Amino acid sequence: MRRKNVVILGSTGSIGVNTLKIIERFPERFKVLGLTAYNNSRLLAKQVRRFVPKYVAVQDKGRAFLETAVDPRKTRILNVAEDLEVLVAFKSVDIVVIAMRGSAALGPFLSAVRAGKTVAPANKEALVVAGDLIMREAKRYAARIIPIDSEQSAIFQCLQGQNRGTLKKVYLTASGGPLLNVPVKDFAKISVDQILAHPRWRMGAKITVDSAMLMNKGFEVIEAMRLFQLNVEDIQVLIHPEAIIHSMVEFQDASVIAQLGVPDMRLPIQYALTYPDRWPSGLPSVNFFQLGSLTFQRPDVKKFPALGLAVEAGRRGGTVPAVLNAADEEAVEAFLKHKITFPDIYRVVEKVLRKHTMHKSPDISRILRADQWAREEARRIMDA
Repeated sequence: MRRKNVVILGSTGSIGVNTLKIIERFPERFKVLGLTAYNNSRLLAKQVRRFVPKYVAVQDKGRAFLETAVDPRKTRILNVAEDLEVLVAFKSVDIVVIAMRGSAALGPFLSAVRAGKTVAPANKEALVVAGDLIMREAKRYAARIIPIDSEQSAIFQCLQGQNRGTLKKVYLTASGGPLLNVPVKDFAKISVDQILAHPRWRMGAKITVDSAMLMNKGFEVIEAMRLFQLNVEDIQVLIHPEAIIHSMVEFQDASVIAQLGVPDMRLPIQYALTYPDRWPSGLPSVNFFQLGSLTFQRPDVKKFPALGLAVEAGRRGGTVPAVLNAADEEAVEAFLKHKITFPDIYRVVEKVLRKHTMHKSPDISRILRADQWAREEARRIMDA
């Protein structure tokens, strides 16, 4: 069996690191062809020494350091800001894992799709910003998209072998995050460190903040709409603190199929890499006797209004999700830098959306213009 060549965009983040752990378990099945990172040059250098990829991409300021770890006869250094779209489209690439965060993933995502690759996205922003366009191009170029995001992977798995015409509803689960039981009156006093202490998942700072306000779950609603051609009304968010059921699908006969597993991102990552096969993961099984019970709650949209804001953005479509994402990225960054309070994130994003004039069927240039406008408007509001 020929080894599959894998490119990992964002190899030094948690998704990238876990992807490499899986590849390390199956060296006879996978070959690391390319690694990229923006900031963590030291870890990237260690990864290059361990996996010896043919290509590595880094920012200019990290190039000199990386050159000390790279054998130029074996590994070519590229520019992470300019060369990703070319890298993912190389003929030798089989699988592109998109582990980089933010809307910057849009360009390489589209490039990989147009090159007919198997794309395994952990990045939800690209699908939020331009999901309709990405899915159209995937169909046109016969690309395969297998989501890594645990909830989207669960839906993808539950739909395997099913007649899509019999689908009734998708149940998208959420752990509830660190603020599930914190009174809303205390939100203004919540520190960055408290927000970053997620009870179930170890994630990057931005997605952890979004999870705390349930904005991330709203993004996942939009993502599911795009990936599986659903309407907002087809999706129900459930608070499930145990994070054992990663999502469920209900069919017209009232049967519900759920995907369960320990809360470890290596499970959906490995499934995306090995699809349609299932290989031993080395991870523990769910201990149902120790678990005891599984609980569910309706999300409190008054306490977490960002969820409703995102769902409405998904319902409106067009350029609205792109504006939502861009304003949120700017506001969350400001919060992480202690420039605004946690409740201010929602207020900034909501104000930007109110000022936006939607375009219903945008092309990529109009989406990018809407993104840039939203960022500038969010910064203007925060600086006022």
